[in-house]
Amino acid sequence: MTRMTSSNPSMAAGLNRSERKHKAILDAATQVFLRNGYLGTNMDDIAALSAVSKQTVYKHFESKEALFIEIVTSMVCVAGDTVHERIPQFRGSEDLAAYLVNYGYQQLSVVLTPQLMQLRRLVIGEVSRFPELAEVLYERGPKRAMASLAATFTYLAGQGLLVVDDASVAASHFNWLVMAEPVNRVMLLGDIAIPKPEELHRHAREGVRVFLAAYGKN
Repeated sequence: MTRMTSSNPSMAAGLNRSERKHKAILDAATQVFLRNGYLGTNMDDIAALSAVSKQTVYKHFESKEALFIEIVTSMVCVAGDTVHERIPQFRGSEDLAAYLVNYGYQQLSVVLTPQLMQLRRLVIGEVSRFPELAEVLYERGPKRAMASLAATFTYLAGQGLLVVDDASVAASHFNWLVMAEPVNRVMLLGDIAIPKPEELHRHAREGVRVFLAAYGKN
């Protein structure tokens, strides 16, 4: 399994001994939680995989619950930051449709990864035990993305490129046109259903075509 909290040698070199152990525990725990689920995970397995003692794990994280919460929060934040870093601000000389297709494609390519889909399933399965984590997943994932979209659509409408009465509604429409079908498919069918890049591009283009038919400037 590919670790989302990837071990970058140059980054690790800049950490002190305690920070390296902390990162090793997080990396190991991410693998174990996503593979075994919350109830199937124990701290002995995490300690063994991170090559530290169980006492060291508890020194960094007071409980399995605290470790699980940090993993979910950090993974969602990293994914959200990645989406926003990849999407540049619209330049007036750009083709609007091409810009929106790229916007949609970048969202899809970040979200539709095995780890994030496994995380979503895990959080949904544990929502009765950790309701606050479902809120974190929503607030820092879809809600953050739609707020960014709404701001973008407000700007584009101000430039006379879109006709938008309610930017939040337009953002919801765009989000569902682009994200709903592939995300639902992968959530239910697993990693095998993750589309290839060319399929993601095609899906984003079709979603943007429908979106612009409703919101484009005629």
